[in-house]
Amino acid sequence: MARIIAIANQKGGVGKTTTAVNLAAALARAPQRVLLVDLDAQGNATMGSGVDKHQLEASTCDVLLQEVDAAAAIVTAPEGFDLMPGNIDLTAAEIQLMESQGRELRLKSALDPLRDNYDFILIDCPPALSLLTLNALTAADSVLVPMQCEYYALEGLSALMETIEAMRTRLNPGLEIEGVLRTMFDIRNNLANAVSGELTNHFGDKVFRTIVPRNVRVAEAPSHGQSIVGYDRASRGGVAYLGLAGEILRRQADRKKQEQRMEHA
Repeated sequence: MARIIAIANQKGGVGKTTTAVNLAAALARAPQRVLLVDLDAQGNATMGSGVDKHQLEASTCDVLLQEVDAAAAIVTAPEGFDLMPGNIDLTAAEIQLMESQGRELRLKSALDPLRDNYDFILIDCPPALSLLTLNALTAADSVLVPMQCEYYALEGLSALMETIEAMRTRLNPGLEIEGVLRTMFDIRNNLANAVSGELTNHFGDKVFRTIVPRNVRVAEAPSHGQSIVGYDRASRGGVAYLGLAGEILRRQADRKKQEQRMEHA
């Protein structure tokens, strides 16, 4: 059964979509069965996966409005993972959902029947704690938080943690922190190193060992409709995202061992 990971941070420009696409491609090479859900109206995860957001027959919007089954909206990306694509229609979907009963549960209801088809379902969230993000956090088993190591990022992180705690109380008691991923990291920057240290002190082993460096090749890849793994896997960014996929797979394997031990206890 798939582990559903929401990739979320209400602060924009921290590498959420970059992480979603590159992690999907890296896991697909493992090889794992991966579904990437584009829940951001900008549709950047869709374009970065090599799918034209302007030419969609069905999208995440249609799924949330219950106009099509989730399976009918899924396409296969060129790099071997499945994609539920998104575009600007998601803005309209959010407005329409405001008045609906059980509006936070729409994505969960759509994804639950698909869980046996995949090893991982990754959700690229919009850069806001919106109704779309709440749908992702309700559907997810865990949250992966990409963040830049800068002062304002810590403030945004505390707001996200409060939201996750509220979600546990209200809608999703099993929601965990998958991990905090340091992105666009510049080792020469003293502030980045100080914030990185604070993160490790606060979150301990929830901070991924993998650090994604500032890397021109990572920034170039989406313009070619590719992940960094497909575009230049030997680059520093490519190596980092393959390393992140390895960490997530190891954590998942440890989790399964623990579950088996508990069953036999």
